[in-house]
Amino acid sequence: MKRIGAHVSTAGGIENAPLKALAIGARAFALFTKNQRQWHAPPLTGRQIETFQRHLAEGGYRPQDILPHDGYLINLGHPEPSGWEKSLGAFIDELHRCESLGLPLLNFHPGSHLRQISEEESLDRIGEALNRALEATQGVTVVIENTAGQGSNLGYRLEQIAGLIQRVEDKSRVGVCLDTCHAFTSGYEIRTAEGYDHFFATFDRLVGFQYLRGMHLNDAKPDLGSRVDRHESLGKGRLGLELFRRIVNDARLEEIPLILETIDETLWPEEIRLLYGMVEGNTG
Repeated sequence: MKRIGAHVSTAGGIENAPLKALAIGARAFALFTKNQRQWHAPPLTGRQIETFQRHLAEGGYRPQDILPHDGYLINLGHPEPSGWEKSLGAFIDELHRCESLGLPLLNFHPGSHLRQISEEESLDRIGEALNRALEATQGVTVVIENTAGQGSNLGYRLEQIAGLIQRVEDKSRVGVCLDTCHAFTSGYEIRTAEGYDHFFATFDRLVGFQYLRGMHLNDAKPDLGSRVDRHESLGKGRLGLELFRRIVNDARLEEIPLILETIDETLWPEEIRLLYGMVEGNTG
């Protein structure tokens, strides 16, 4: 089964996120476990956790159908020790929040060198941070998201993602999330059948499908190789709809969260219906 959904709001309480996902017809969803633009947040209460888990069960969601995203302030590749330690502490807190909610995945952007150190040095810092974070937690897999490569962001090449996995000691707790907009604007031509096949063959060779834990399905405003991160609604950007038809009919992408982060959330119910309508042999 394809598990298609969107990144839903937690306004009014994290416990309501499964209800919001259910309301738009999602069979998977993403969320922030705290305010994504703040360093600190109050701990989750027992009542919030209990209600969240009850709503998950009532909505028919499995824990692996949920792809939480960490906060935007975290930079595990930070060149300065103080910034790196602060980011590591916040990342560990995010993992603990996932633990509390019973969620086995945490999606994150690898980090940025801020043009102060080399890419390799920054990748080494990310690898060290991941090892430290995994040692301090249990039961949650860290899921590396490919980036557009905007600014000094790392993770825009599959080689960099493969290198990060190589740096992680416990490979049973590391995975990958592929974002379609980011892949395209970082330079991978995925619009054509040939380009799609080449991208995933390269992914399998360098990284391995065994690490794929989810995808973000976004059209792109910028052009191929622009290294600009600007999402667009499905069919309204440079990617078009045929890419997404290929994705929802790709047998390798079964039973992982396929998450919309498109720019108009009022269109999410329509976009989810559109994607399910593209599935060959779908009876509803």
